[in-house]
Amino acid sequence: MTRLVLLSGWGVDARIWQPLADHWRAGVSVSTPDWPGYGTRSPLATPASLAELADAMAAELPTEAIWVGWSLGGLLAGALLTYLPPPRGLIQLGTGTSFCTPGGVTTAELAAFRRAFARAPDATLAHFQRWQLGGEPRPRDAHRQLCTLLDEGPPPDPATLAAGLEWLARLELSTDPTHGASPVARLTGARDPLLAPAAIADADRVLDHAGHCPMLSRPAALAGALSEMARVLKQRHGRHAEVSCP
Repeated sequence: MTRLVLLSGWGVDARIWQPLADHWRAGVSVSTPDWPGYGTRSPLATPASLAELADAMAAELPTEAIWVGWSLGGLLAGALLTYLPPPRGLIQLGTGTSFCTPGGVTTAELAAFRRAFARAPDATLAHFQRWQLGGEPRPRDAHRQLCTLLDEGPPPDPATLAAGLEWLARLELSTDPTHGASPVARLTGARDPLLAPAAIADADRVLDHAGHCPMLSRPAALAGALSEMARVLKQRHGRHAEVSCP
């Protein structure tokens, strides 16, 4: 059995993963916990604290699973490897080593976005949700699908959203393909509007005809890619464990 833990990105709760439900391969078990401050989960006392986040998520990020982090979720999952026991592997979806990169989203653009969010958080969140869909084959259809998924239920906590923007500005992960005992792989859409072309080219696997949100535009292809990448990471983890044994 391969266990996957799917972690959503900025501004979107775990309902984003629902389109994949009918596409998982046999032998794959999936959980989709919400981050604190999303869905029905209470926000952290200090929303920007990685240590508090690790404590809150520890029970839902087991060592026997493969963690899959999308967008900000990929950066956070990588950062939490400093605080939590390592999983069997980490797949970063739509995520580079940092959010702001040459050729991608610039630090100036993110700073302007943070100022806009401070003035009008609801409108800025809605703008981002449309922006990130720009690389999908049918952006309007993807946006309608996203709105349908998120139509009911509480919105994200504003302080948690602000903390997420701070994390986007400052989190930078190692370029080493392993974090301790956890092998890491990156998966991107070929037309992801949030990633620099170099980050897309450097990914371990690229999904054609998809952007930043392949769970909406290509759910079957994404579920298949994640299942196969998880299988490979489990094998790499097992070989690493054998070498590490005295």
